[in-house]
Amino acid sequence: MLKDLPLSEHIHQHCNESMERALLAERHPLWARSCPELKDIDFIRLGLLRCISVVDSGRHFLQTNEQIYGQLLPHSTYFKSLKSHRRTSMLEAFEQQSYHLHAETLLSQGIDYLKAFPELDEYTIEAADGHFIDHACHTEKNSKGKVYAAGGGIYALNLRSGLLRFLCLVTNGTQRHQEIPVLRDHIEKQNKGNNSSQKHLYVYDKAVTDFVWWDRQKRHANYMISMLKENSIATLVESIPFDSRHEINTGVEAYSVYENKGIKFNVVDYRDPETGKLHRFVTTLPMTINPGTIAMLYFKRWTIEKTFNNTKTRCSSF
Repeated sequence: MLKDLPLSEHIHQHCNESMERALLAERHPLWARSCPELKDIDFIRLGLLRCISVVDSGRHFLQTNEQIYGQLLPHSTYFKSLKSHRRTSMLEAFEQQSYHLHAETLLSQGIDYLKAFPELDEYTIEAADGHFIDHACHTEKNSKGKVYAAGGGIYALNLRSGLLRFLCLVTNGTQRHQEIPVLRDHIEKQNKGNNSSQKHLYVYDKAVTDFVWWDRQKRHANYMISMLKENSIATLVESIPFDSRHEINTGVEAYSVYENKGIKFNVVDYRDPETGKLHRFVTTLPMTINPGTIAMLYFKRWTIEKTFNNTKTRCSSF
């Protein structure tokens, strides 16, 4: 664990270690380049400082950075670097190593919010959702003169560690795609480069439901939990036995196998003991997972909304 250091020094150390890992992760990274005017490591550090600085704009940040850290950086150099495709590739490689580094640190400190559920030990579990930020005043308009949210993407909150990460881009300000096709493309791309045996569980809202596609994903150890749509056409196949006396299954009224177009999936009927409201959750997880655990994970998905609320005010000025 890092010793007591100023925040700027913590950021500096973390950036250096993450960059070293990113360079070692690839044999000949195409994004690696020497830029004397604004080094990649300084570009990243400035981006992190901007996120935690109380500033109204990019120009305001550069002025503040000069006043506090004594670093004079030409506006043209900084703003042109933000549009660099090479730096985007560099940031993607850097982010992966930064995320792993944070995860290792949290694990070393015993942080595991799901350790009470050993049946989930084999899974990486992420609550995912779309999040959109108002576009900046300088965002370019598309051919129809329209501007969308410039920070629109899908984010994933690791329910084991509490780490939030950017998953994939939905809109860059000039065009907007539907969330779910973008998410599917991201997972398909991840399947091609992932040789890990680790199982991955995505907890998403009801928009994610695509029984045929998720059934195929089980071959890649990708699973999902969602809310069953009220208009879903599904046929009851059989009931799944479960231990109703187990504390985790409190509120579970039924655990069943349903079928839609030849694809089978599991449905949990859960009645909230406090409100009396009935919730129906759908999952592709094996039936060995307690139905109460499935309900618990979906309710924990709502914590990502709280995370968005915490970041929205800060991000709206970037």
